[in-house]
Amino acid sequence: MAKYVCQVCGYVFEGDFESLPEDWVCPVCGVKKEFFEKAEKALREEAVYIEVDDDNPSIARDESKCVKCGNCKSVCRFKQGVYGHYDIQKCKCKTVCVDCGQCSIACPSGAIGYKKDYHILKNMMKNQDKVFVFQTAPSARVALAEEFGGERGEICTGKMVSALRKLGANYVFDTNFGADLTIMEEANELVQRLESRKNLPMFTSCCPAWVKFAEIFYPEKLHLLSTCKSPIAMLTSMIKTYWAEKMNIDSQKIVVVAITPCTAKKAEAQLFDYDFALPVRELADWMREEKINFSSLEEGEFDSIFGAGSGAGMIFGTSGGVMEAALRTAHYFITGKNLERIEFKNVRSLDGFVESTVAIGRKKIKVAVVSGLVNVRKLLNDIDKGKKYHFIEVMACLGGCLGGGGQPKNLVTPYEEIRKLRSQSIYNIDKASKVRLCHENPLIKQLYSEFLHTYGNKLLHRSYQDRSEILGN
Repeated sequence: MAKYVCQVCGYVFEGDFESLPEDWVCPVCGVKKEFFEKAEKALREEAVYIEVDDDNPSIARDESKCVKCGNCKSVCRFKQGVYGHYDIQKCKCKTVCVDCGQCSIACPSGAIGYKKDYHILKNMMKNQDKVFVFQTAPSARVALAEEFGGERGEICTGKMVSALRKLGANYVFDTNFGADLTIMEEANELVQRLESRKNLPMFTSCCPAWVKFAEIFYPEKLHLLSTCKSPIAMLTSMIKTYWAEKMNIDSQKIVVVAITPCTAKKAEAQLFDYDFALPVRELADWMREEKINFSSLEEGEFDSIFGAGSGAGMIFGTSGGVMEAALRTAHYFITGKNLERIEFKNVRSLDGFVESTVAIGRKKIKVAVVSGLVNVRKLLNDIDKGKKYHFIEVMACLGGCLGGGGQPKNLVTPYEEIRKLRSQSIYNIDKASKVRLCHENPLIKQLYSEFLHTYGNKLLHRSYQDRSEILGN
């Protein structure tokens, strides 16, 4: 029987595809029939599902739940461009994985899910000598409510903060502050590269799945990645240095827990100094275990001094947001003036790719925004053929963090619609923010005045590793 594969999400339809009605859509991502292609014979001859190694830090597989649908392998191959781009026989491991978790979103039976860590954290929280600091990523607050019957894209920031306090958080900070800090460093880095005309195009570096993808498949491009750590990693560094000193807390006693839309953050946590990364679905499971009634929670507030981020930091959660936030601040760094209209709607896209030319002062900057790693392959191929850009935002998951592998699953509402609703909520928060520019955040100014003093502090930057030996070539 013929198989047809969705070229957006990798869903496999097996049966009489031609007889489906014209208005039929993919049950996973909601795109139309035209986005399906007939699967190659080779695909049908391979094992149906993709293996997940036991030591994978981000995702886990439960064989007993597998229904052999093939969605996981199709997503990894056609949406993320990972499976099928290496020879299993040559690899030092069974599979090559970038930890994005999109296979877990596509899995209808729950056979693939996140690697559970919250029970370890719960036991650790019995230690009264530790200080537990939670931070919440931008797109988590427009998704968590879905786990408890809320509307798609419902904004639940205050309830999420209250839930974390009920779970035992001593302090709750906003990763949006970390996003603001990332932009301060990244926009400065972009301006320096533009002036020197070296290491261009500059690629964003806040998505750990993209970074690992580059380290494995494109190590020759690593010098083009921004050296900035991710917002979560930057904020963690500030918590364990600047904040610990101000609060007179021994940094060794601080345990940082990140609430994230992303399973790949679990792997990133092992590289940097935050202790736990809990995807939204994992947080929801923990809350249900503790019998927390989400709808009855009061609106909580973040703790100072890392409790206030800008609207620009908020839009990190959607594809194009990092680019737009960086351009808002780069404009100030280049011209000394803030934009009259700060929105760059021409870099906003949930479809996987958009490019534009942006004028900043006398400079014309060619930019691109790409999400979904299979689209990254196409872009890098175009660059190798001579296409020129100055700045490129990359997110491993289609639509950016709001479509991350740790976000709530839904097998009823098309993901295309869910991404739009979550994205709209993110931009609504930005519009309602009193501060919409990272460099205008008064707490960011305070941090640079009191502690960082200048750009390029090693606490905020990182290096990269050539991991291509995994491929065995």
